[in-house]
Amino acid sequence: MFNFLKFWLKNSLMTILLVAIFLGITTSGWTPSSNAALPAGNAITDGKALLRYALPINNKPVRQLQASLEDISAQLRANRRWGAISKDISQASRILDKPSQILTSVPEERQPQAEAWITELKSGVGKLQELANVKDKEHILQERAKLLNLVTQIEESMVKGFPFEVPVQYSYLPQLKGRATVEFKTNKGNLTLVVDGYSAPVTAGNFVDLVQRGFYNGLEFTRSEESYVLQTGDPPGKEAGFIDPKTNEYRAIPLEILVEGDKEPTYGITLEEAGRYIDMPVLPFSAFGALAMARPESEVNGGSSQFFFFLFEPELTPAGRNLLDGRYAIFGYLTEGKEILDQLKAGDKIESATVIQGIENLVEPQSA
Repeated sequence: MFNFLKFWLKNSLMTILLVAIFLGITTSGWTPSSNAALPAGNAITDGKALLRYALPINNKPVRQLQASLEDISAQLRANRRWGAISKDISQASRILDKPSQILTSVPEERQPQAEAWITELKSGVGKLQELANVKDKEHILQERAKLLNLVTQIEESMVKGFPFEVPVQYSYLPQLKGRATVEFKTNKGNLTLVVDGYSAPVTAGNFVDLVQRGFYNGLEFTRSEESYVLQTGDPPGKEAGFIDPKTNEYRAIPLEILVEGDKEPTYGITLEEAGRYIDMPVLPFSAFGALAMARPESEVNGGSSQFFFFLFEPELTPAGRNLLDGRYAIFGYLTEGKEILDQLKAGDKIESATVIQGIENLVEPQSA
């Protein structure tokens, strides 16, 4: 699958560029409005940021707060543009001075905790300005990360129930109605993954169910391609996926992709086959450690237990609309352990996989 796809990617980039030029497509026109939409501009390559933007919420001030704090990292990379950093910090401070605009989207029973987080954010933003005044890059990045974790908690507290119903034909499959955090212990070190059921409830539900069953414990990584993919999930024996002990049948998972602006995912068809050539998935292939379902090249609904980590390399698969988007289903991102993932190769092993948060969001099948 991946050798063909890699060849296709390399030989199709110029074609796509020419088609884009012919159609007169501009970058600003590629991102439709959505409650779970990425901001216009450069593609986001941080998995944690992508997860924040994927939350089904609609509160402009908190999104502006998030964007201001995230931009600090970009400014530090751009020759430490301290004036721009101070502007970002001032913008964050102004937003936090009007907490009611953020709290309006938080259910009443969660508001006391959200108020405490906002108070902590105010204090942290003040500290961030002090660090910017002395141009302390290392501690700015550390403080920024802490503040963005608080923003994540506030945004998660805004989510009011699950935003859509999964089609009834998939009710026999596990579903993740929210998010879960999974820890992999490998022979090289630990990986932490956040699995997003808001965007891919069936794909994420299948994965979390298999983790709970201990399916991945002891499995080896079977395919590795530098700067491209690391794949695992192939069980011992002749089977290529999970055989459900209740039915003795291969559990097949449909291709599931939520597109920006859509209210629910598209199932069973690639975006290319659907004629949606320029539509953007809510969970894009633009971050190192994107977690995606593997499948046979010719069978969009043939995935089961095998999955791959995307080892983002901008020259091969540029962020912003690369040729994996819409062809494979992403269901989460690596959030901790980038240096470990970078070391793992075929033959390395998952010693154990554990759901450490969010197991209550796993919904067992309603019918067989």
